[in-house]
Amino acid sequence: MTKRTHRPVERYWPYVEKPEEPTAEELAALDPDLHATLFGPRDLPFSITVVFPPFEGENYARALDKAKASAEYLETGEGEARRHRARFFSTDALPLRDLFELVGPVPGTDVLIDDRPVPYTRELWLPLLWFHLLH
Repeated sequence: MTKRTHRPVERYWPYVEKPEEPTAEELAALDPDLHATLFGPRDLPFSITVVFPPFEGENYARALDKAKASAEYLETGEGEARRHRARFFSTDALPLRDLFELVGPVPGTDVLIDDRPVPYTRELWLPLLWFHLLH
């Protein structure tokens, strides 16, 4: 039997330590139903969230300014998976419309109702909101 010349450090762990609390990115990526199950229901009013990727052109800087001025702004991901999330509440119809006019045609742009993809959001929900609140 050979005698050990060194003893392994007990702190060594070959896996990355995960933080105990989820990050803002992880929470933003959670399905709303899963979030409600894990943490309880969110106490948020009706909201519309515009999620868009970085894009080329002069409108990108303007879109970022408008997104950062939203009620809640969050940047998630890196590289090709990078997304900008701007949440607007029903009282924010004009800023929502201004942002959507800039990023609506960009491939990869999503519009979520209460953090959920809803059919006909672009074609029905947004125009109804703008018509109802702006007229």
